[in-house]
Amino acid sequence: MAAAAEGKFVWLETLRTARKTSLVQDGRRKVHYTFPDEIEMVEEYDVSSGELLVRKWKKRSSVGRESKWEYEIGEDIRPVNLDTENISESRGNPIFTRKDNSKAFQWRIRNLPYPLNVYSVTVDEDKYSITIRTSNKKYFKRFHITDMERAKLNLEQSAISIAHANNTLIITVS
Repeated sequence: MAAAAEGKFVWLETLRTARKTSLVQDGRRKVHYTFPDEIEMVEEYDVSSGELLVRKWKKRSSVGRESKWEYEIGEDIRPVNLDTENISESRGNPIFTRKDNSKAFQWRIRNLPYPLNVYSVTVDEDKYSITIRTSNKKYFKRFHITDMERAKLNLEQSAISIAHANNTLIITVS
């Protein structure tokens, strides 16, 4: 605990000072945090395994309006309205989600049909970010690992592994 006193675990102290509420519903334990700056975070855990299923954030806009939930882990499960005549996103577009396990951070990108040798995954250690490129220039994505940044963990290229199955690219940081 000496490290916490020295300020190395600022995130843990922020969690301790947040206002928290918890409930169990539909086999999930939901914990709602409200931080002093009015930012909200909700985490949902599987009751039987304790696995983190969803982490989402909500921040107020500069004019005080509520914004939508931003998903850090898991994905927004909304019913699809097939009767709408409006323009909608193609179902064939890549879908980027995060699903962690107890030993590693993991991201899945569905609807990527290219073979594994087409993908290049690189790490920017200074910015806590990972960049995914394809050699055929059909897909590019850069994303930040906010968990590692909050916890002050090092991000190294050697910790990255990738796999591809069923049109899904799986990136694991262990």
